Amino acid sequence: MARLADYFVVVGYDLDKRGGLEGEGQGRIFQRFPEKDWEDSPFPQGIELFCQPSGWQLVPERQPASFFVAVLTDINSERHYCACFTFWEGLDNLQLKKAEPSEVDEVDEEPAVIQPAKLFAPKSLVLVSRLDYTEVFRNCLGLIYTIHVDGLSVPLETVIGNLLTCVIPIAGGSQPGQEEREERLRTITLGAGDRQVIQTPISDSLPVSGSSVAQLFRQLGIINVLYLFCAALTEHKILFLSSSYQRLTDACRGLLAIMFPLKYSFTYVPILPGKLLEVLSTPTPFIIGVNSFFRSETQELLDVIIADLDGGTVTIPECVHISLLPEPLLQQTQTALSMVLDPELEVADQAFPPVSTQPSALKIQDKEIRAVFLWLFARLFQGYRWCLHIIRIHPEPVIRFHKAAFLGQKALSEDDFLMKVLDGMAFAGFVSERGPPYRATDLFDELVANEGERIRQEEACPHKVMNHVKELAEQLFKNENPYPAVAMHKVQRPSENTQSTGQNQTPFPVLEEVTVQLYIDHAAAKLKTAPPVVKAELKGMVPSGPPLDIVDRNGNVMANSARRLEVVRNCITYIFENKMLEAKKLMPAVLRALKGRAARVCLTQELNQHVLQNRAVLDDQQFDYIVRMMNCTLQDCSHMDEHGIAAALLPLVTAFCRKLGAGITQFAYSCVQEHMVWTNMQFWEAMFYSDVQNHIRALYLETEDVNKQNNLVISALELASEQNRLWPTLSKEMQTERVQKEESTVFSQAIHYANRMSYLLLPLDTSKNRLLRSSGLGDVESVSNSYVTNSIAGSMAESYDTESGFEDAESSDVANSVVRFINRFVDKVCNESGVTNEHLKALHTMIPDIVQMHIETLDAVHRESKRLPPIQKPKLLTPTLLPGEELVMDGMRVHLIPDGRDEATGVMGGPPLLPAEGAIFLTTYRLIFKGTPTDPLVGEQVVTRSFPIASLTKEKRISVSLPTDQFVQEGLQLRSCTFQLMKIAFDEEVASDLSEVFRKHMHKLRYPQHVKGTFAFTVGQCGKMVVEHKTKDKNQSLKTLSKNLVKSAKRTIGRQYVTRKKYSPPSWENRSSLQSELDEDEISVSEEVDQSTLTLSSTIRSSDRQTMSNVVERACCRDYQRLGLGTLSNSLTRSKNEPFRISTANRIYTVCRSYPGLLIVPQSIPDSTIHRICRCYRQNRFPVVCWRNSRTKAVLLRSAGLHAKGVVGFFKSPNAPTAVPSQADSTSLEQEKYLQAIISSMPSYSENSGRNTLSGFTSTHMSTSDSSDKLRPPKIGALMKQVMAAKEDTPGTFSRGGKWGSIRGSGRLSAYNPDVGTRLAGKESPQPNGGPSEALFLRQQKTYLYIIGDKAQLKGGKQDSFQQWEVVPIEVCDVRQVKNSFKKLMKACVPSSQPPTPEMSFLRCLEDSEWMVLLHRVLQVSVQVVELLDQGSSVMVSLEDGWDVTTQVVSLVQLLSDPYYRTFDGFRLLVEKEWLSFGHRFSHRGAQTLGSQSSGFTPVFLQFLDCVHQIHLQFPMEFEFSQYYLKFLAYHYVSNRFRTFLLDSDYERIELGVLYEEKGDRKSPQVCKSVWDYIDRLHKKTPVFYNYMFCPEEDEVLRPYTFISNLKVWDFYMEDPLSEGPSYDWEGRSRQERMAEETADKPDTGPKSQRRIVWPCYDSLSKVVPDAITKLLEDLQSLESELGQMSEKWKDTWDKIKTTQRTETKLESRPSFSSSLLMSSNLSHQRRSQGVYLQESSVGSSINLALDCEASSTSTPVAGRPSTSTLYSQFQSTESENRSFEGILYKKGALLKPWKPRWFVLDKTKHQLRYYESRQDKECKGVIELADVESVTPGTPTMGAPKNIEEKAFFDLKTTKRVYYFCAQDSQNAQLWVDSVQSCLSDA
Repeated sequence: MARLADYFVVVGYDLDKRGGLEGEGQGRIFQRFPEKDWEDSPFPQGIELFCQPSGWQLVPERQPASFFVAVLTDINSERHYCACFTFWEGLDNLQLKKAEPSEVDEVDEEPAVIQPAKLFAPKSLVLVSRLDYTEVFRNCLGLIYTIHVDGLSVPLETVIGNLLTCVIPIAGGSQPGQEEREERLRTITLGAGDRQVIQTPISDSLPVSGSSVAQLFRQLGIINVLYLFCAALTEHKILFLSSSYQRLTDACRGLLAIMFPLKYSFTYVPILPGKLLEVLSTPTPFIIGVNSFFRSETQELLDVIIADLDGGTVTIPECVHISLLPEPLLQQTQTALSMVLDPELEVADQAFPPVSTQPSALKIQDKEIRAVFLWLFARLFQGYRWCLHIIRIHPEPVIRFHKAAFLGQKALSEDDFLMKVLDGMAFAGFVSERGPPYRATDLFDELVANEGERIRQEEACPHKVMNHVKELAEQLFKNENPYPAVAMHKVQRPSENTQSTGQNQTPFPVLEEVTVQLYIDHAAAKLKTAPPVVKAELKGMVPSGPPLDIVDRNGNVMANSARRLEVVRNCITYIFENKMLEAKKLMPAVLRALKGRAARVCLTQELNQHVLQNRAVLDDQQFDYIVRMMNCTLQDCSHMDEHGIAAALLPLVTAFCRKLGAGITQFAYSCVQEHMVWTNMQFWEAMFYSDVQNHIRALYLETEDVNKQNNLVISALELASEQNRLWPTLSKEMQTERVQKEESTVFSQAIHYANRMSYLLLPLDTSKNRLLRSSGLGDVESVSNSYVTNSIAGSMAESYDTESGFEDAESSDVANSVVRFINRFVDKVCNESGVTNEHLKALHTMIPDIVQMHIETLDAVHRESKRLPPIQKPKLLTPTLLPGEELVMDGMRVHLIPDGRDEATGVMGGPPLLPAEGAIFLTTYRLIFKGTPTDPLVGEQVVTRSFPIASLTKEKRISVSLPTDQFVQEGLQLRSCTFQLMKIAFDEEVASDLSEVFRKHMHKLRYPQHVKGTFAFTVGQCGKMVVEHKTKDKNQSLKTLSKNLVKSAKRTIGRQYVTRKKYSPPSWENRSSLQSELDEDEISVSEEVDQSTLTLSSTIRSSDRQTMSNVVERACCRDYQRLGLGTLSNSLTRSKNEPFRISTANRIYTVCRSYPGLLIVPQSIPDSTIHRICRCYRQNRFPVVCWRNSRTKAVLLRSAGLHAKGVVGFFKSPNAPTAVPSQADSTSLEQEKYLQAIISSMPSYSENSGRNTLSGFTSTHMSTSDSSDKLRPPKIGALMKQVMAAKEDTPGTFSRGGKWGSIRGSGRLSAYNPDVGTRLAGKESPQPNGGPSEALFLRQQKTYLYIIGDKAQLKGGKQDSFQQWEVVPIEVCDVRQVKNSFKKLMKACVPSSQPPTPEMSFLRCLEDSEWMVLLHRVLQVSVQVVELLDQGSSVMVSLEDGWDVTTQVVSLVQLLSDPYYRTFDGFRLLVEKEWLSFGHRFSHRGAQTLGSQSSGFTPVFLQFLDCVHQIHLQFPMEFEFSQYYLKFLAYHYVSNRFRTFLLDSDYERIELGVLYEEKGDRKSPQVCKSVWDYIDRLHKKTPVFYNYMFCPEEDEVLRPYTFISNLKVWDFYMEDPLSEGPSYDWEGRSRQERMAEETADKPDTGPKSQRRIVWPCYDSLSKVVPDAITKLLEDLQSLESELGQMSEKWKDTWDKIKTTQRTETKLESRPSFSSSLLMSSNLSHQRRSQGVYLQESSVGSSINLALDCEASSTSTPVAGRPSTSTLYSQFQSTESENRSFEGILYKKGALLKPWKPRWFVLDKTKHQLRYYESRQDKECKGVIELADVESVTPGTPTMGAPKNIEEKAFFDLKTTKRVYYFCAQDSQNAQLWVDSVQSCLSDA
């Protein structure tokens, strides 16, 4: 029984302490009953604050009485419900005045404060109770108020006395029977003619909610309440706002009700008084309600979730993250709730909605909502009882919850919400309350135990869920209202008039305390005499429910993959049967299988079967395998699952062992220490508790075994509940005996665990203090399994030492830290499981001894284990080094692991070459991995990957878990710009500091301080000393050289800038005056040079003396002479009529640092002009001529873009008034003069610009009638049509594909230059000034020079209509674009990992990289420039700084236009001239030194080579060099093996003394400093660089297709032969081959097959499957060497064959089935883009190689498009099967015509017999359709038949139209022909 009310209090306004009208007053307790506190519930403090939460105030109007319930929590966390009934009493002025005297002194001065006539003060009647009966309290207090107001005759004292002595039954107990009905229903009356029925709930554990939950959902909505629900469970701060106090209380009550079965244990204040608002800034979680009046004060709370009940909103601050319920639970809960709250939603769309879909009444709805949450918790906590460990039964049960096991089995270990809930206080309370196995049960226990199966089956079906919810709701409703019928109240309310008028109210009287106290004492006495009410608490065993199903990651119940388990079982069987080879083969599969949970469990079970009496002794290899499997199992576990697996392995690691020596045994635990789980305190606790539980279970099972013979497995909890039931019946002795037994069980387990922990925490080598790199031990957050390192014990040491503030790194450190860890563990578990203090002390003294003993045994084991022969790891293979290459670091054992390319892993078929085990070597030149595949089946192969250290573009650390190994290792991912990628994982034997050293060395080599640190310079220098000495020496000579250069410069130029070391241009005025000497100097070049050498010779060594003459040599003067661009003669008289001259203005690099010393400029331009105009251009790179078209004499110029200032001046209209200073003006005039000089040099210009207008005019007319003169530049519109062969384009429309429009980056023509637009559109533009069109011809002739400029730069200028040039703005690709594109290209071609989504396929990544788009742009511009030059217009390419895109375009233009550049010499010259001399910044773009590291790698040159490769593919017969040559350059331009591509300009090369190396200078003849020399040398030895299909046409101009669809991905980007690494370092290759041959020479008894398997990902195809010609040449060489002949060079052999072949072809006598090479000239006629591809790798046998170009007579078809016949003949020439038979036959002509030999072709495909003049002929002379043939018969010779031919050689062919007479060479041949034709006919 319990008191209904503990205290009755009257609280009123304290007049003594009041403020003014608005001021804050205070409340004061006027009376309280009883005056003495009850012993069981003290009087709560601060009631007066809670009666008026918004503060005590006087008001001018009476307000209606109010009622609410506040909740106060006392110090014992008991809740007291304070029901406050507040009404307002009038104060007369007397009372006010009485209270005022203290303030009179101050008020004197201001008598004008007007008091209102009447004020009202609040007064509250408060009931304090521990029970929550809101309605009963409302009625009782209302009754008291009514008695007082209406003046009823009942004395208030009686009513209050009755109220305080009223006792009601407590909830709980059994279901109500008839006799209990009296118990449950208590009718109370307070003696004022009232009666109320109080129903107590059936179960006190279920909360009573009335309709508060339903109200809460109505106010806030489903999602909002779910947020609050999750926030409350995950311990966030929640604040409710409302203007109604009662609603605040209800909302809080509702939120608590839906949290059942969890109880909220933090601050809970449903109504917080305004005075206590600072409580809101408490750091702990809370649920608090506050009146909306204080909303503004709550605004600055940053971490509080605010729910506004009146507005229906929930505000979650940014910094708060609420973990929501895991899916699919969240979705299902929402669905269920909406079906309860809004049943109409589901049928809202139905055509015939059901009639009644109203939601239930509020009270019922309330229970339905609660039922949904009950159902939710039953699902969340399903099976929780199976994760409870009971560690003591007597005297009190001690229970622990195994969180890891629970989460692991539910597969929710990653779930944020559940983790937080299980870690929270509410759940801890749940375990301690519901853990005990013997107690009263309630609805939730039954739900979890019995309805689990039903819940699981129905969860997906909302309607079944709803039925279940309704059943639960019914039980909840019944619990609150056991007798819903008897809900009658009879309570008086105050009459209407008193409520409304309330005029003559008397104040609430002072009650007589004595009377009330008498009532209370009387009731207390009565209670004492009454017999005690014994409430039988019904305890029972709590059912556990079904155990948890183990669920895998995806939430599906784990399907055991039988195949995998079979593999694991077989492997273990093999190991124990000692079939090691079998086991070895299965091992990789087993390690893969162990990623699945089922296989891990299976492993532990299988191993258990091989343990006999806790021991299993193995031999070394068995031990090794078992340890590997254990490690793999532990390593792959997820964080939560590892507890289960580690727990199962823990007994095994102390069982498996091997004998090392006499009496020394090594156990498996010493080899599996590297896992984080062993350092996790929670793991050890869980293990300890589960073991203790098992032992205690065994303890009691023994006693009961006698009774129970049947084999029921009894869980520990069931046992415990049985014991708890019997406990009160046992005698004292029995009880103490059991307590002692249990205590000693726990104690012995603690000792056992101290041993186990020392086993797993002490490293094998205790002298090495290998500490774990994690944070404190046992700190659960820090424990993740992703990073396992070298050993364990340490992290503890770390955490303790940092606490204690000292660190000692002695060997005892490990021991100390382990002791401390174990002590911590022992303290915790022993305190929790109630071990006595004596025992605990004993344990503490034992632990150090245990650890020390273990260390001693470990030392012995460690000693012995060192003596063991190491496990057979593959021996490290040493790589073959190049001459001059030296090892920087010896090989470190690493694993090469697969990246994103599947080829080598065996996934796509073929051998699994990766992962491979070997070593990585760092040399001065390369990074080399060499090793063997880990898969034993391909173990004989050698896997090599290497790349030059200089090409390393990215290096990042990775952590790798190898399938074959137990550890997660550190690794590196190294990417090179030669499209190599190495992902390596360091073997465990490599110390981590070593890998650091490796990285440092690598960085040093990759980014040397200076170019002289690169391999090309350091090659062949051995020893550090020498290097230092050498560099010192060199610098001196350098200094002298540079000094002398400067001296000569001073002499030539004057005294201007001597002091400055670094050249900076002087001010312009000075400069022009300084140049005058040079201008007058009009002597020939060689004279100049001599003069300069004279000035230098006195101080320069002889080797440098030739430098200047070398400048002449290097400046590609030979090429200029070839092009007729200026000659070098010793005579002083230079032929003035030559348009260009070689200028020496830059001979000492003063005009432009990055240009060569000698430049081609127009004859008429003096050097002074050059000095002036160069400043208009960026980097001073003014326009110079680099090539001239030999036919049209148009020239190609290159320069940088103009400076922004110069642009405007340059393109100003000359007539426009200028505001620019005159100096700039003159410069722009100089510039115009310069361009005019170039234009004047063109013969077409001089012809057309004759002063005779008439000739000009006629040429205009000619040009309109499309028969224009070859030399006259045509209109650009017509020209573009020719370039792109656009037939359908209407004038003025430009397709995106190939016109200028697309280059400009937009489909429209640039509006910048209107008349380029009209001219492009092929229309004449009218004269701007409206003049006659006679000036038209001028404008048409004016585009002698096109300037290709950067669109971005040319904005704002305007074109002058009379200038002779035209600017074509285009968009160029920025260097940054190239850099980013290349990065993406590398990732596409060599991905580092599998693509995350299948959409990111190779082709998608390739497209995203936009590499092809960039190639397309460059090629497109180049082709158009070629067209312009070919049509006779000059072109000046003037883009960016003139050294990236400009260089690409200019080089490609020359390559396409001039066949010379497509030969070896020409291409070399092209690269030397345009790339090296004109200063492409190789070092800077290649990030070759430390200085340029930040700029990153930008492959401008590679892009050029790729473009050349694209052209080569389309014209395979036009290039002397092969594709391999291009790849070779692409590889070595970044490799730094040669000096050719180092440094940024000739100036820098001369400064370093590397430009001209004397032939005699070479220190070691085998070290090549120039890539060209190396290629020459190699070319002499092997035809690898040669293109056998080289068969150029005279002066062929190539016009490749540039659309992206025509471009192919270069196979250079994809090749990765693992047999030898990249094939571009030939010395390495040849050595390897020699070694291979030596090994192959050994006698081999077995029969040898001629076949061998070729793996595309392993072998280098070009080597293993050479093309036919290479193969024949190789065979020839080997035959010659076998015969002992002097083998001749391959080139000579080849040339011989070619010449003989040509002569033979002319004889035309042999049929085409010739065994020798067929070199028909068919191919040379057609456009080469359709030609045959003969790559270096593989050549089909059916290809006829076209090497003969003499016989070609027909010209290329117009516009470069092949005609149909050519296409067809090309088709037939390559496909031999279409020519079923061919040869020479004599055919008799028509009447009176002689017999003539013709070449006949029988074509089965077309069903024709065709004949040609000769074998080479393309044009078919006649066709005989086989369809018309009637018969083939032997013939007879007729008149004029060929002589000396036997009769049988003749045959006749009869067709429907006529008879053909044929004669073959002999009878057999004739028979063949007849048979062939017959077979064709029969086939048809």
